[in-house]
Amino acid sequence: MSYSAVNDGKPVVLGKIGKCHGIKGWVKLHSFTSPPENILDYPELKIELAAQQRELLVTESRHQNSNLLVHFEGYDDPESARELTGLEVWVTDSELPALAVGEYYWHELEGLLVWNEQKVLLGKVSKLLETGANDVLVVVPTDESADKRERLIPYIKEQVVKAVDKDAACIHVNWDASYLD
Repeated sequence: MSYSAVNDGKPVVLGKIGKCHGIKGWVKLHSFTSPPENILDYPELKIELAAQQRELLVTESRHQNSNLLVHFEGYDDPESARELTGLEVWVTDSELPALAVGEYYWHELEGLLVWNEQKVLLGKVSKLLETGANDVLVVVPTDESADKRERLIPYIKEQVVKAVDKDAACIHVNWDASYLD
């Protein structure tokens, strides 16, 4: 997805539209927010359809078993709603609520360089994983990294993650380069 028409901030994907449900244009919405219902805090979600940015207005929502079902304004039958299947829904980072000091959205950590306490570059954060116990940084090597290994580093504040410096685009960790050898 190109997000070519974004002018007011970086796009943050919040979910993906699933299959149609019923005859009135309802669709399953796979939320990437935690908890999943938080996606409904954004009644207008952006999509890119036919190379154009569009906004979808959530008019109704409900749970069915573990699924989140939504109806978008103007998509009142399965035929029209089907064109939304598989599309990512997003907002811009400027629409996200402010977090407390020391708290970060996952998208803010992606791309940051990861340095250990011995000043060894371990790589950069490609994504984060949710494991239940704690989140995990997936750190992939860069050309300047100590080696070419991918690392999974637990995001445990103070114990493992010592500091996040968004201005310097880096994370400092208590993680030896030889861990998991």
